[in-house]
This record gives sequence, C-alpha cells and structure tokens, in this order.
Amino acid sequence: MTRGSDSIVDVARPPSYAPMLVGVVGVPRDAADRLVEPKWDGVRVIATVTGATLHLASRNGRDVTDAYPELRPPPPSLPEVVLDGEIVTIDESGHPNFGLLQHRMHVRRPGPQLVAEIPVAFMVFDVLWIDGEPVITLPLEDRRRRLDALDLHRPPWMTSPVLDLPDRGSADALLSAGRALGLEGFVLKRRDSAYLPGRRSAAWAKVKVVRRREFVVGGWLEGRAGQVGSLALGVWERDPRRLRYVGMVGSGLKHTDSGAFAQAFDELARVQSPFAGVTPHGVRFLEPLLVAEVTFSEVTDGGTLRHPVLVGFRSDKDPDDVMGDDELR
Repeated sequence: MTRGSDSIVDVARPPSYAPMLVGVVGVPRDAADRLVEPKWDGVRVIATVTGATLHLASRNGRDVTDAYPELRPPPPSLPEVVLDGEIVTIDESGHPNFGLLQHRMHVRRPGPQLVAEIPVAFMVFDVLWIDGEPVITLPLEDRRRRLDALDLHRPPWMTSPVLDLPDRGSADALLSAGRALGLEGFVLKRRDSAYLPGRRSAAWAKVKVVRRREFVVGGWLEGRAGQVGSLALGVWERDPRRLRYVGMVGSGLKHTDSGAFAQAFDELARVQSPFAGVTPHGVRFLEPLLVAEVTFSEVTDGGTLRHPVLVGFRSDKDPDDVMGDDELR
C-alpha cells in the first residue's frame, strides 16, 4: 500500500505461485490438438519482476535469485509480471546440457569466472500475472499471446517456442523429432487449459525422448579404495507409503567428488534400511533426502532399472515428490 496526502491507495502486489506440474507421461489421445513445447533440460523457476527487481523461486520454493546474476536486471521493457520457465545451459552444439548446468545450480553465489564459463538462459513458457492482473484462469492460448507480446527474444531472457511438428499425435514421430532437435522430450498442453498452481493436471502431458527421471538415494556401496562405487535408488509409493527399491547406479559417478560424497553420507547415515524391498548385501543406508537424476534403457520384470547412468543431483526437487508410476511398474 502507498500513502498519498489524503488517502491510502491499494497497489496490487505480485502473488507467489507454485509451479503447475505435468499430470500425464506419454502421448495423450488428443495430442494432435495440443500445443507442443520443448521439455527443457534445466531448473524450473517462477520469476517475479517488479521494476528493476527480480526474484527467482525454485520448484520447492527456495530463493535462487543470487545463483543466476546474469538475469539481473530484467529487461527494462517488462511490466510487473510473474513468469514460469526453466533455467538452462546451452552447449556448443546448441542443445540444452544438464551436465553443464550442474556446475551452476548448486552454487548459491557464483563468481564472475564461473558465470562467464557457463552462462545460463531463462526459457519462459507461461505468464501467470501481469500489471496487477492474475491471468492463470485464462486459456493457455491467451496466456501465450500475452507472453509473446512481452518480446523476450534476446539472451538470456528467451520465450520458449511452440513447435509446429507434423504428426504430433504419433509417438514415433515425436521421438524422431526430439532426437533430431537434441531435446529431452516435449510437453503437450491443452490449448484451453487454465494454469493450476502447485497441482498436477492431465492438461499437461510429458513425452520423453530418453528414459530419464529422478530417484531418491537411500544408500551406497563401497567401490575401489573405499570410494563410493554405486548408489541405491528408490521411488515412493502412495498406498501404502513406502520407498520401493529400484536398483543401483554406478555409471556416471565421478570419483573426484568422493570427498563431497563422504561428508554428505556421514551426515545422512542411518542403521535401518529406508527401502521396502531387498537391497544388495553390503549397502550402507542413508536418510532418503538426496535426489539423483538418472537415465536408463528400460525397467526389468522385477522392477529394477536396466543400464542406469547417473546424470547428476537435483537440489531443486523434494524427495517426497519422487513418486513411482506406471513406467516403473
């Protein structure tokens, strides 16, 4: 509120929004009628712009503004606005690279050298509030028109494109297009859908080009010379609530990080297994608080991952939200 000489004037302030989440994995029946957007290989953030001030909130509500100084100040042409999008790092091939982003996303206040070596971009795909007006109840097509009118087309602030793909109702065509574009996958969104903060909705469907997802780390096995050899992975099941063991991952572990692992694992060590299933002999158990991102080729009949490879760790994901689904059953 601002106080004038004779009265108090109400000024609408941007509200805080939790991000809307994908509710379907796979190609929906009405895929041909949906908008198709890239699934960016990055970190989801809600950006609030008020004048020259920027606030970035991660998916779990943490303030990550200082982690991405190259996004400040926001473009001067922007009104007061709340935007949804992803922080990404683009590699030399022009493709999003989560491995590179790992070097940025865990650093709270990066120095100028790191920012110069690994710059980020903000790929914006939705607008939730603008100039005192919430727009989350508007159809997606209307929100996209408002987003396009903001003219965010100069790095590091970019509007995520809507892709004009032929045969987008075909899973094979989507997979082929995703591989050609170097994308992790696509998000197919109903044109008439409202934005539902903090909720999963079938109005947003995710199509994966590669099998890749988050898992909870609940233990580890010792490798050579006492270093971490592999990690025990699990996902939460709803009814009954339990952490289901899905296998071990050793590929992708960098032994240069063994010191950081040792410190973190000492703090998280526990005696009893957090898993509902049987784990290999010798696993040292951990409190299930770490989230690892892993690629894999398929799930065996026994419910474990085949050919898993560690991509990195996600500090922006809540381990309680890492749930099992049909893909893992």
